Amino acid sequence: MAVHYSTKASPDLRAPVSPPPRGERGKVRRGVGVRAPWWFLLPAIAIYLFVVVVPSARGAVFSFTDWNGLRADWSLVGLDNYVAVFSDRTAQDALVNTLVLAVVAMVVQNVVGLLLALGVNSMVKSRYVLRVVFFAPVVLTPLVAGYVWSFLLSPNGAINEALRAVGLGGLAHDWLGDPETALYAIVLEIVWQFAGYSMVIYLAGLQAIPAELLEAATIDGAGPWDKFRRVVLPLLNSAIVINVILTLIGGLKQFDQVMAMTGGGPGTASETISTAIYKSAFTTGDFPYSIALAVVMTMVIAVLAAVQFRLSQRKAS
Repeated sequence: MAVHYSTKASPDLRAPVSPPPRGERGKVRRGVGVRAPWWFLLPAIAIYLFVVVVPSARGAVFSFTDWNGLRADWSLVGLDNYVAVFSDRTAQDALVNTLVLAVVAMVVQNVVGLLLALGVNSMVKSRYVLRVVFFAPVVLTPLVAGYVWSFLLSPNGAINEALRAVGLGGLAHDWLGDPETALYAIVLEIVWQFAGYSMVIYLAGLQAIPAELLEAATIDGAGPWDKFRRVVLPLLNSAIVINVILTLIGGLKQFDQVMAMTGGGPGTASETISTAIYKSAFTTGDFPYSIALAVVMTMVIAVLAAVQFRLSQRKAS
């Protein structure tokens, strides 16, 4: 049997493959890496523009008018509604209450969430059950949770009755009827409901910390506090930033718990910008004023969130 040898040289499989020309490589990258995702995003962007951006822009325009919400004709009044917002004592109280509620809830919720995360991250046998228990309030509707806590904190509610039962009746108080305690009672409910949410984020950050770093710190003689302050806390920076931003924004736009527990009272002791917007629009019918309040609240949230994000970026860098 005759054997035929090919005169063509066989390709060298070990030789490096040359990249495509620059022009062709750019075409492939643009076609696969950029165009396809943008086409998929267009429906979501269109819906967001139609549902959120366009109504928000139209609302901002009506804040400069005297529109009553019903008639088709209206006229421009300039900055009159914004002047009324910043000269109204109720709006000023609502702004101060909103900032106090947001800051206090942000600090307390993050501290409690971090402590819970440290606790359930240990080797306690019941840690998985405790995670479920601490996270369970998060799935409740805020309005329902607010009504439950309004019953617990009432003068004859479960908390005051429990204080009386253990001989601490002198501490029994009308928590929601006292202007000095109403706002902080709402903060207590917010922390109770959403501390588990912060716990989950911190728990994810704790579980991402390499065990070798903690072992090395232990070998170097670091105690629990030194390990937490010098190893754990710096590595939780991303989780802290996320939790702080989420809790701050959530506190600034707080509405459900306030309406369910106090309705903004007594007086204006627990009034927030969100409840003031609701009352101005649907109680007094002053729609341009309520829209101006909403624009002010949006600007406050945007500025505070941007400052917080900038500070967190600087800290991370």
